[in-house]
Amino acid sequence: MNNNITVRDLPDNLKPYERCERFGAGVLTDAELLAVIIRSGTHNEKSYDVVAKILNSNDNAGLLNLHRMSINELMAFKGIGRVKAIQLKCVAELTKRMAHETRPVGESFTNPELIATYYMEDMRNLDRENLVIVMLDSKSRRQTDITLSIGSVNSSFASVRDIFHQALKHGAVRIVMLHNHPSGDPTPSREDMFVTEKVKDAGELIGIPLIDHIIIGDNCFFSMKQSGYL
Repeated sequence: MNNNITVRDLPDNLKPYERCERFGAGVLTDAELLAVIIRSGTHNEKSYDVVAKILNSNDNAGLLNLHRMSINELMAFKGIGRVKAIQLKCVAELTKRMAHETRPVGESFTNPELIATYYMEDMRNLDRENLVIVMLDSKSRRQTDITLSIGSVNSSFASVRDIFHQALKHGAVRIVMLHNHPSGDPTPSREDMFVTEKVKDAGELIGIPLIDHIIIGDNCFFSMKQSGYL
């Protein structure tokens, strides 16, 4: 006897497959979209009820939970076994890779919003502060980037010497700094401001100016340049 409740057991007007085909995927809720992926629930719950519990956990973090939770953490939810947990993690990874594909290529990295958009999906879900240095050419086009340090929940900064050692090593003409705030709030701390000033001064002396320092939050950002600190 099959105790799983599948999407197929629902009335036609509630089936996400039929609704998606008729109206487009945009009409489906996050839970319904994921229910289509995992397909079946438990004896007492439909598949979209199972995924709704995942989305509503961790202060209703929603789809971010797919990035933040490990496979074992996902498996702790009743109805999510090893295969389904892996499927959900793969969905999360696909969203990141799709964001990469839509990023602007060859554009000048002087616009804070463009820079923030480019790195948002990579950095907004990190649970530790990461410091990224972006190397630019003479036309402010992105050449490469490196993650210079990975810190604690609220600190990531490397030394000014390390920053410009890498800038010189990679032949950067100018640089952009980015780091994330795992709290989701991109408001700069005193340390953020202090480090920005130190890197700005050192860059002017060395001849590799700091174009911007951008702090990535949860789908939001703070630009030192845009806010008048650079």
